[in-house]
This record gives sequence, C-alpha cells and structure tokens, in this order.
Amino acid sequence: MPAFDSHSRDELRRSYLEAWRKHLARTPLTPLEAMISDVVGVHPEYHAIVADAEAALAFESSGTGEVENPFLHMGLHLAVRDQVSIDRPPGVRELHRLLQARYGDLHRAEHALMEALGETLWQAQRAGQPPDESYYLALARGHLGADKR
Repeated sequence: MPAFDSHSRDELRRSYLEAWRKHLARTPLTPLEAMISDVVGVHPEYHAIVADAEAALAFESSGTGEVENPFLHMGLHLAVRDQVSIDRPPGVRELHRLLQARYGDLHRAEHALMEALGETLWQAQRAGQPPDESYYLALARGHLGADKR
C-alpha cells in the first residue's frame, strides 16, 4: 500500500497499535486506521499483541513458519482489500466476489487471495522479478474449484 512505502517495521507496527487503541477508545479514525482496526477486529488472536507496544515491537517471526507473523498476515489482508477497492490487478474485484460467494464468507475469500498473493510475491522475490499479476489471478482462481471444507 502506498501509504506504508516509506515506513520502518516499527512505524508500521505502531500504526496497527494506534489504530486499535483509537478503535477501543472510540475516538475518530482516519480511513486507513478504520481499515486497520477492522482487520485487527476480525483477528481476536492478535488483540493481545496489538494492545502491547513492547510485545508488538519486539515480535520476531521464527522464519520456519511455526509461528505466524501477525503483522504480515494483517498486512496481506490490507493489501487484498486495497487491490479489491481499485480492481488491481484487473479482475481481482470480480474474483473476490466469486470467492466470497463460493465460501459464503468475506474473511475466507480474503484468505484465498492472500494465499495466492503470498505465493506470487515469494516467486517474484525468488526470481528477482516484479510480481506476475496473471500468475496471481490464476492461483486465486484455483480456489474456485477447491474443496469447500
């Protein structure tokens, strides 16, 4: 998201902490803070970390995938919501709508897109190339045929 391009890791984490603090205090939020607090709100498992500045700023991912990075997870939610809002890559908004209809749940639809986005970003980083939007959309479309579980 362009709003975060020049922020350090700690500044990004503080934006989550501040948005959640303001949400809990019922004080006015900027549109971005409202988006952040909405994402935090649907993740009760992360409430403790965003309520504790020391823990949030000190959090280190294991790198092994054993412990999920809550900030990466919530950041992917924000990225997907931003993509859907501007329909970039073209077609992601309709794909999101189809995934939501398939799963019957906005959160699960976002997770399908996040999984595809994460894989696409990983592949791009590995190849030293920009992310391939068509690959991303193809991966996400794969969820339309996946088992509902």
